[in-house]
Amino acid sequence: MIRFRPDDLREYAAALLRGAGYTSGHAERTADILVWANERGAESHGVLRIPRYGEMVAQGLIDSVATPTVISQQGAVAVLEAAHAPGPSAMVMAMDEAIEIAGRLGIGWCSARNITHAGAVGYFALRAAERGYLGIVMTASGPLMAYHGARVAGVSTNPISIAVPGRERPLLLDMSTSTVALGKIMHARDTGSAIPEGWAIDTSGQPATDPAKVATLTPLGGAKGSGLSLMIEVLASVLISNPAISGVLSGGKGAMNGVALAIRIDAFTDPDIFVAQIAELAAGLKALPKAPDTNEILMPGERGFRLAAERQSAGIPIAKGTLDRLAVMAGRLGITAPMAMELP
Repeated sequence: MIRFRPDDLREYAAALLRGAGYTSGHAERTADILVWANERGAESHGVLRIPRYGEMVAQGLIDSVATPTVISQQGAVAVLEAAHAPGPSAMVMAMDEAIEIAGRLGIGWCSARNITHAGAVGYFALRAAERGYLGIVMTASGPLMAYHGARVAGVSTNPISIAVPGRERPLLLDMSTSTVALGKIMHARDTGSAIPEGWAIDTSGQPATDPAKVATLTPLGGAKGSGLSLMIEVLASVLISNPAISGVLSGGKGAMNGVALAIRIDAFTDPDIFVAQIAELAAGLKALPKAPDTNEILMPGERGFRLAAERQSAGIPIAKGTLDRLAVMAGRLGITAPMAMELP
């Protein structure tokens, strides 16, 4: 693992994306969310994704110059057509639209049609919490995960994030409905590591520990994870008549969609009272007797916030396998890689 300054890594990521055809705005937004994920220890959603994004542009799966547009609004509900623009740009616009509606009506819902891979969805939910709103984000895509009881992919790893304003920092839940995100398999390949049994299965439906032999991922908590994924598909895709799953299962094409929901807290209660009660709730949970081998009880997002603060000064570690893949892309585009940080 080699460490880089966050700003250097962000500039490198943006340059690679611009070289792949992204507009400057799309490149900078996408680079920001990728490095944000790396800062928080979510390497699965970090810069390792860039070569694949470049491939998707070349294959016509990402329209690197498209501009998302709000196409309808009724009351508290808006629908945004992303037109296969880079997912981070589309979901930022969706959350901003939801926040604007919530500012007027107390709650805002924006469905985003035809997005592309959006990255770590906590980034968008946090955007609401930092403005004093409660934020909820979900995305849905084609089959990547076994439905409980099946040995092949039937649903996706559909993530959900909920961000809640707090006194010192927000509570930030960001989770996949699979046991682990697909990016963790990608990271294991880049580091040359085996994966734990239970993360994924091979073509015969048996547990896979070699990331090269993974056929599909397993649902988090069995039927619970696959059931939650299915319901996110309903909320994010079927509700706007743009299915991500059923078309693929019947031999056709799928889609990728997202939902951004913002809730204005003062439509329900005094925001100061809310924040105080969130602090009281967290303090009560953190004071519970700890299980064996547990040093500290953490709230959702707490580890990520701490790690981000550390990595902003100590640098972001990137696996050699990831750097090698980025270097191949950089060499083809004539882009110079950043200098690694010197170890103290």
